[in-house]
Amino acid sequence: MHITVSSVPCDLPKGSTVRDALAAAGLNVRNVLGVRTPTGILELGDELQEDIELEPLTLQDAEGRRIYERSLRFVMLMAIRDLFPGQRVRIEHSVPGGIFVLLPGKVLTNEDVEAIEARMREITRKDLPFEPSFWPQAQVMAYYAERGETDKLELLRHRKAPVIRMYCCDGYHEYFHGVMAPSTSWTPIFHLLLLGEGFVILLPNEKRPDKPAAYFDRPKHLAVFSQSEAWCRILGVSNVSDLRRLIDNHEMREFIRVNEALHDQAMVDTARQIVEKRKHIVLVAGPSSSGKTTFAGRLAIQLRVHGHRAYRISLDNYYLDRYLVPKEPDGTYDLEHIRALDVPLIKQQMAELLEGKQVELPVFNFKTQRRESEGIPLKLGPSDILIFEGIHALNPMLTEGVDDAEIYRVFVSALTCLNLDDHNRIRTTDVRLLRRLVRDQQFRGVPPEETLGMWPSVRRGEDTWIFPFQEKADTIFNTALHYELPVLAYYAREKLRKVQPSAEGYLLAMHLRKILYYIPEIDPSILNEIPPLSLLREFIGGCTIDET
Repeated sequence: MHITVSSVPCDLPKGSTVRDALAAAGLNVRNVLGVRTPTGILELGDELQEDIELEPLTLQDAEGRRIYERSLRFVMLMAIRDLFPGQRVRIEHSVPGGIFVLLPGKVLTNEDVEAIEARMREITRKDLPFEPSFWPQAQVMAYYAERGETDKLELLRHRKAPVIRMYCCDGYHEYFHGVMAPSTSWTPIFHLLLLGEGFVILLPNEKRPDKPAAYFDRPKHLAVFSQSEAWCRILGVSNVSDLRRLIDNHEMREFIRVNEALHDQAMVDTARQIVEKRKHIVLVAGPSSSGKTTFAGRLAIQLRVHGHRAYRISLDNYYLDRYLVPKEPDGTYDLEHIRALDVPLIKQQMAELLEGKQVELPVFNFKTQRRESEGIPLKLGPSDILIFEGIHALNPMLTEGVDDAEIYRVFVSALTCLNLDDHNRIRTTDVRLLRRLVRDQQFRGVPPEETLGMWPSVRRGEDTWIFPFQEKADTIFNTALHYELPVLAYYAREKLRKVQPSAEGYLLAMHLRKILYYIPEIDPSILNEIPPLSLLREFIGGCTIDET
């Protein structure tokens, strides 16, 4: 066979493994977690039967980091099995540098967490292989039924494949939604930290992968996740199987209504705080596809209920003419950079509006990529409120010299707490990407391949310019809706199927397809239950927030 590894050619006999190919190409196999092929991802132990191109996946790659995290979660589950037999484990959500884990029903101590970490290190040192095997679905169902793991039982009950890929390590069997590293010794970099009722597993630092990431305390961020978990309890939904039960029992409409009512209540609380604190400027920031625009519109309505007219101003209109925007190293325009905006003009107009002066708000033409010659005049009344909305709204550079006593800051993001099952979480970034993919295709004429291809750049921009400022917010508003995944799946499934292996974002498309494979289908008539002012309407269409 003729194998190419990162452009290095090598000839190997049929049946050689991926690991053999990496060694033949002169690579350090220990740095590789898996490989990308033109059609998918292979593990290092997979056998090769034909000519193929292989691209190593390391901790520098998003898919490599997923493989590492998945394998480390297996090690953690083995350690807890050994220390606390029969203990339920729930992998919750991302935190700065890692993931948050709960052991429901158990009050953890520092000693417990230290013991789990010590046992994990013993397991990694033993270099125990993750051995894949294919089980008939009936065997898998019987296995999880015997263990009482109803979350996996209910999830896999509807899987159509006749066999399921299971992994075994030191007598412990587990099912994960994706490939694994070769053995436990591939996951030596981690650190555990007691946090609240659970603990954090800190993963390798993205810039220094030989060390665990540092943990940065973000109490407001964690408080919103706690709120989302409380909503899960109110709604009776924690895993995808719970959604399926609601759909099967024809309870989806009521579920949507209660979920939207929780959003309404949170919106009312936010508006009340702004009015009680006598703020005249509201800054609304958040990452891509977090629902900033619709949130700002609904907030303006709630402020009107309190007797305050609110003017919404999109920071996108302060973009510099495209040729003035900073560039990435590859020569493309860095539209996520703070200097892509006319920062001096933003500060000037904020201050002048607070002083009661009339200003001319800029209007950016996205077709010509230039600012229009004429803007929109605006002068505030004594009780009027400005809502500035944009990804950079919380950056302190925008408010230098502006009276901070006049400002209220809101950070919005879709912080889902819905899991596939107890051990397989759904990342909040995946939900946002599905939102953006659906919106871009329907309303911006952007094909899925382009959305997927530019997502890594968008994420880098968020990590640089958005997330570092989220704890400066007075309020963090969770725009996630617990019913939205079946709705997004309805729009996204076919789009993702059409992404070709040659596309830059193919691996990401495959990752999303794996998630949506488990999301139950909905009757399209359910869509008419989603209110016209729902935050989800910003992405699927039918939002009437700006209609008169």
